[in-house]
Amino acid sequence: MYRRWIQKEIPSQEEVEKLSQAINVNHCLTSILIQRKIGEFETARNFFRPSLEHLHDPFLMKDMDKAIDRLKKAIDSNEKILIYGDYDVDGTTAVSLVYSYVHNFYTNCEVYIPDRYAEGYGVSLAGIEWAEQNGYTLIIALDCGIKSSELIDTARNKGIDFIICDHHLPDDNIPLAAAVLDPKRKDCNYPYKELSGCGIGFKLIQAYAQRHRDSHEIYQYLDLVAVSIASDIVPINGENRTLAHFGLKKLNENPSPGLKALREIAAIKNDLDVSGIVFTLGPRINAAGRVAHARAAVELLIAKTEEEANDLAGKVNIKNDLRKQFDSDITEEAIAMIEGDAALRSAKSTVLFKNTWHKGVIGIVAARCVEKYYRPTVILTESNNKITGSARSVNGFDLYKAIHECSDLLEKFGGHKYAAGLTLDIQNLELFQRRFEEVVSSTITEDMLTPVIEIDMPLNFDTITPKFLNVLKQMAPFGPESQRPVFQASNVYVFNSLSSFKDKHVRFLAAQEGSDNVFQAVGFDLVEHYDRLSRRDTFKMAYTVEENTFNGTTSIQLRIKDIKFH
Repeated sequence: MYRRWIQKEIPSQEEVEKLSQAINVNHCLTSILIQRKIGEFETARNFFRPSLEHLHDPFLMKDMDKAIDRLKKAIDSNEKILIYGDYDVDGTTAVSLVYSYVHNFYTNCEVYIPDRYAEGYGVSLAGIEWAEQNGYTLIIALDCGIKSSELIDTARNKGIDFIICDHHLPDDNIPLAAAVLDPKRKDCNYPYKELSGCGIGFKLIQAYAQRHRDSHEIYQYLDLVAVSIASDIVPINGENRTLAHFGLKKLNENPSPGLKALREIAAIKNDLDVSGIVFTLGPRINAAGRVAHARAAVELLIAKTEEEANDLAGKVNIKNDLRKQFDSDITEEAIAMIEGDAALRSAKSTVLFKNTWHKGVIGIVAARCVEKYYRPTVILTESNNKITGSARSVNGFDLYKAIHECSDLLEKFGGHKYAAGLTLDIQNLELFQRRFEEVVSSTITEDMLTPVIEIDMPLNFDTITPKFLNVLKQMAPFGPESQRPVFQASNVYVFNSLSSFKDKHVRFLAAQEGSDNVFQAVGFDLVEHYDRLSRRDTFKMAYTVEENTFNGTTSIQLRIKDIKFH
């Protein structure tokens, strides 16, 4: 697949020199800091030296006083508290965090995760009715609830209060709950807007601890917050960066029994970073709710002993193996449908439906199709006599807006610019397929249909040293809004040891004309270049610099993002 390279604007030499001298970092990495709005000594110091003292006062969040007063009242009155959350990683980690904290000193509480298939996303009528039947008078809703005004009203009429802890964009009307914590509220002046759902739950317990208990006891749950930040693809900047930094430290040094068991069953030997969570722990936690009930994930994450956690992790891992099989089979079917239809091959969007596809993995399949064909994609299946689906987009294209243009054909939809979910009547399927393609075709540009690699800086091999890598590592954690820097080098060639593996990837020792440094380089999904590489032709390379540990030996490795031959 052709990829467009875009060189980011390089800061002025004067700016770079000034900051470079102040913080004693080489010009290349200083330039990247300035590109990322870290241009002053104080900002750079806080960036390289995160501190828990950098966390914002939780009472800056709108309604936090109300939330803590209502929670304290429930505890003092021995009310039954239900801790309710979504079935994905963010929701299950949020529920596990708040439940584990509260249950330490107040046992009259329980967890509730809606069934993905019977109840769907968010606050459900079934959940409220269950709470009423079982005598619960306070529900703490995590990672959901901000768009559930009618259901919150229903609960209130049944004598049940809600504390909503959500991070999704609200509608104009805020639910009439006991408290609504959401930094994206227009009337909320909280200084950081991009917390995960679990992050909002953390602010709730931070506020409670600050007012009524020991403020330090909350930090034991930061590994759960780090898992949510990584898995929910929220920006790794501001407060999220501080939470992720200390959460990863906890996860790698002293994880909770549940996360430790998951690490062991996934055979993770090295320290985990954000990307490692996304590809190992996240899918396993998610799998519980994709192929069965997500309560299994919560039971694992709140486990008190290693013995209990190991047993539960094994069960969750079996569900993940099943999820991978569903994912692989449906992706193959989806690709075959596209390849077998000339109209689908030439379309600007992909909308596919099959009534037997597993609802729990269609979001993953949509993402796989975007990887292969790079265009807005909707994967649909049948559930409860309706068509339901997941959609994924490409860089720069507003998927939510495109789906909104088709809203008259839909029963409901929700999401954001790059990912969404939708439900429609079976009779509207063909109309939706046509309308969505029309909307995408009329608004998407050719540039949006071409994957982009953003180059931070040109970097010759001579500059790559252990000291350079050491400073680069201190710029972690990497993730959205703070990606691992991508460099460009010219006149690169295969020095030795070219090989391919798994019929998709390449590995070789890379050298650059004019440099004495030679590095192990690996290119995933770049086997298409194998023949040209074998001829020792020189090329330009977009790449990242990483540390690789293999058989106890640690070395510098270059991860190739793309290759362009001269």
